[in-house]
Amino acid sequence: MENKVISPCISICKTDPVTGYCYGCARTNDEKIIWKNENTTNEWKSKNLEEIATRMKGWQLETFKESYKHKLNKGISLFKKNLLEKK
Repeated sequence: MENKVISPCISICKTDPVTGYCYGCARTNDEKIIWKNENTTNEWKSKNLEEIATRMKGWQLETFKESYKHKLNKGISLFKKNLLEKK
């Protein structure tokens, strides 16, 4: 059984009205729908992860990498972790 590819959502779900990309993960709304489809392959997800990284630059890319790494290691994005700690 192949390993599941973890969604790039880092809980900053706002779409840029100009580019159509999410500020948090740089996916389009269509890509988000494809990710949620149970028939979407890990191969497609892996390629999409590479593609969205090319859409980000500077602080956005660094923030995404740090939060996504935290999500992979701890099961929760840094943004969501910080929100929960403030409650």
